[in-house]
Amino acid sequence: MRTSNPAFPVRNTSLCLDINGHKTDIIISSYEDHILVMATQIGSMGTILQASLRDLETVVALNFRKEGGVTTDPTYSISVVFGKRDEPMLIACARQLIEHISNSGSSKTLVLSLGLRDHSLGILKTIVSAVTEKLAEVI
Repeated sequence: MRTSNPAFPVRNTSLCLDINGHKTDIIISSYEDHILVMATQIGSMGTILQASLRDLETVVALNFRKEGGVTTDPTYSISVVFGKRDEPMLIACARQLIEHISNSGSSKTLVLSLGLRDHSLGILKTIVSAVTEKLAEVI
């Protein structure tokens, strides 16, 4: 585990885990308006997702048209930028992380890179757990 030099403008931290016998490198960087999380078992970026909290005006407009009422529950926008678009578990992983970021008081957009050998529930849960534990160091 390593945390960045405070003089460097981008706060970051990294860790290396063994998940199901595969070396997994995780890097978390916090920019001014984005948080970048890279998790790789294959030495490359893999599928890249973007997740953000929708602005309140958009949420109110969408809900008012659909339901005729207004909700104050947070709504998230999650999309695959590059890579596998048919993997619902990757979307779920991004959603859990953006919810955690939002609940910690940050409105930063998440960019998530997952270069994994396997997209199983166990691997993704381990990654989400490790990232949520380390996010406080960089937010």
